Amino acid sequence: MPARCSHGTRGRFRLGLWLRKTCFVTIHAMQSFNTEPDDVPAPASTGQKLIVGAIGDLQSGACARVVLPDGGEIAVYNVGGEFYAIENSCPHRGAPLSEGGLCGHVIECGLHGWQFDVRTGECLTVPETVKTYPLQIEGGVVKIEIG
Repeated sequence: MPARCSHGTRGRFRLGLWLRKTCFVTIHAMQSFNTEPDDVPAPASTGQKLIVGAIGDLQSGACARVVLPDGGEIAVYNVGGEFYAIENSCPHRGAPLSEGGLCGHVIECGLHGWQFDVRTGECLTVPETVKTYPLQIEGGVVKIEIG
């Protein structure tokens, strides 16, 4: 069965078995010009837990944006019932990753197409990473541990 992506039909192809199992056709090598996002504060280091919401509030294949007390943002993804949290800023130009296309464990930045593994924060396009955050599920509630 072809993979279904949150960004419509862009990921469904009929060019062969391999393409039917992938969401993105190519990964374009791009030069990293400015790896520091403009005007995006770093996540706070307070050692606290923030509540994202109930497990049922974030459907499989969806993303939630969480604003930190210092104004930074974290993107939380539900991939087949497993939850992952990464910083919500692409290192290329600071675009919000929560607005990109999620396909399996890969989020593609909507601005320039950089792709990140939401499990590890590793960029699949260039040698960059985004910060990951530990999540805990307590009593059916998803919580992010910051700091």
